[in-house]
Amino acid sequence: MEQLTNAQNTLLQAIERLKRAMGMSPTVQELAVELGVKAPSVFEGLKRLEDKGYIRRQARKARSIEVLHAQTPDKTNLTAVPVLGVVAAGQPILAIENQIGQVMVPNNVLRGKCFALKVQGDSMIDADIFEGDYVVVRRQPIAENSDIIVAMVGEEATVKRLSIEGEHIELRPENQKLKPIIIGQQDELKIIGKVLHVCSGVDTEANPVTTKQEIGDVEI
Repeated sequence: MEQLTNAQNTLLQAIERLKRAMGMSPTVQELAVELGVKAPSVFEGLKRLEDKGYIRRQARKARSIEVLHAQTPDKTNLTAVPVLGVVAAGQPILAIENQIGQVMVPNNVLRGKCFALKVQGDSMIDADIFEGDYVVVRRQPIAENSDIIVAMVGEEATVKRLSIEGEHIELRPENQKLKPIIIGQQDELKIIGKVLHVCSGVDTEANPVTTKQEIGDVEI
C-alpha cells in the first residue's frame, strides 16, 4: 500500500484510539479536538486516507469511518522519554527537576540521550508540528544544515530548521507567514539538540503517551 505521511499516520491512530475509547466511529469534530487541529484539516486527511485505502466511509454519515488497515503501535516496542518542560522564551528547559511527565516513543527512533519538550506556538505547522505536541530531542551541541533543532538564541529557546550557507546562519520556521531568525556575529547561538521525533499532545500534560511517526529532522 502507499505509505502514509506523518500527519496521515497520526490521524489514523487517532481514529483507532477514539473508536476504542467511545465504542463507535469518531466524528470530524471529535478528531479535530483530539488532535488540536481545525476540522478542514481533518476532512482533507480523511480524504487522503480513503484514497490510499486505509479507511472507508459512507457518504453523509457522521460516524461511518471504517479502518481497513490498523496502525496502532505495539506498546512493547515503546520507551518512556521524560518531558523536561516547555519550549518557551526565557524558560530553563533541561533541568531534570522540570520533568512534567513522559512520552512513549518507538524504540527504533531513539538514538543517544533523549528528552522531550512541549511545543508552544505555530511556527512549524507546515512540518506537522502543532502547539501542544511534544518534540523528542537528542542532546547534541552541533547539527547539520536542514536539521530541525532545539536552540538557545541568547535567553530564548526555540525549535526551528537550521540553515547554513557559508558563514550565513538562519533558524527557519515552517510557516510561510513567519520570517527566519538571522544569526549575526554578535548573536549567541547554542544548539541543545536535534529533533528526532514528534509526539501528538492529545493526553494530559502529566501523561502524554500518543506518538507520531519519526519526521527525520520540527518549533515554535
